[in-house]
Amino acid sequence: MATPKPALWGATLAAVLLASTAQAATLTVNPGPDAQERLQTALLDAKPGDVVSLAAGRFDFTDGLSLDVDNVTVTGAGQGKTVLSFAGQKGAGEGLLITSDGVTVRDLTLQDSKGDGIKSKGADRISFVSLTVQWTGGPKETNGAYGVYPVSSTNVLIDKVTVRGASDAGIYVGQSKNIIVRNSLAEFNVAGIEIENSTDADVFDNVATHNTGGILVFDLPGLPVMGGHSTRIFRNKVVDNDTPNFAPKGNIVASVPVGVGIMLMANRDVHVFDNDISGNQTSAVMLVSFSRSFDDKSYNPLPRDIVVRDNRLGRNGWLPGLPGGKMLAAATGGSLPPILWDGVTTYPGYDGPAPRLYLKDGPVLNLNLPKAGEVEAAKPTVTATLGSPGLPERAAVVLPVGQDKPAS
Repeated sequence: MATPKPALWGATLAAVLLASTAQAATLTVNPGPDAQERLQTALLDAKPGDVVSLAAGRFDFTDGLSLDVDNVTVTGAGQGKTVLSFAGQKGAGEGLLITSDGVTVRDLTLQDSKGDGIKSKGADRISFVSLTVQWTGGPKETNGAYGVYPVSSTNVLIDKVTVRGASDAGIYVGQSKNIIVRNSLAEFNVAGIEIENSTDADVFDNVATHNTGGILVFDLPGLPVMGGHSTRIFRNKVVDNDTPNFAPKGNIVASVPVGVGIMLMANRDVHVFDNDISGNQTSAVMLVSFSRSFDDKSYNPLPRDIVVRDNRLGRNGWLPGLPGGKMLAAATGGSLPPILWDGVTTYPGYDGPAPRLYLKDGPVLNLNLPKAGEVEAAKPTVTATLGSPGLPERAAVVLPVGQDKPAS
């Protein structure tokens, strides 16, 4: 057979694209007594390119929902207009679980899931836009752990999201890569925003307020992905974080003292700049090492390659919720300096250099702990700043073309 001419190839490709576009559909689901079955059926039957549209109104569910189809948009009529209530959920799972790529969830409110609110697992190009996730009974240990929860995902966009009442973290990104969290509000959670065991994250233009801790960047041992690094935290308002810790006992965030603005633990290459940080009773910024035991010899429990510069700091540290915190505050003039570092520079089996830090926004309280957690052996010192410039600036996170469009 003769090879088609280029013009014919172009016509054939155009026809295929038109046919693909024509096949895309909008599947509309309205509230009603059988809405759960109709919505889950729509999520199962959706094809790539389809939109699953939830009308305005309240949807009452007794079970979680799931989506495993690529390139689907799930949209409501707007935050507070389309409300998905899981108050009657019988199981303990997520409200909505997504395990497919190219998915956008937007313009709706999700309430009172027994487990996490909205979770993506193993997804690429996952976008959460203009969402509210909340537990309407206020902060409680029995609330779900995470509000918006992408894990083991790549190219993550969280934009114009509000989360209230999560018993672990409101906005939590774990074991993921290439992340933007922006224009969002996290309040009345244990951790407002948390980046954990993840790489290349930009967290900016958010408000973290009335949480136990505002913004956390952690790296923990014993997880499938470790070695979190390269996070920028900038242009955020981290203010008045004053909610008592209500995390279940044993959770890592259960140890976060009330009133921490930004907390960095065992992570690498984190830059904190151009933020407004005030009204946090324990500390504006804390740098701490991981203090629990671990077996993985590749794990580094120290915060390192950290830059804290050019932030606007208000009143912080007047009532630190740390062991010996009142004595420390009294010894430093009635409140802790804005930056607190545990001062741990080594750990068993480590013989490398001390961590590189540039903490410009001092004074800096260095606890000089001999090892993580030994607060009673601290010999605190206060310095105007700590370290010197020289750590390279991080490049901005760039998402795939088409994903990083401003939320309307």
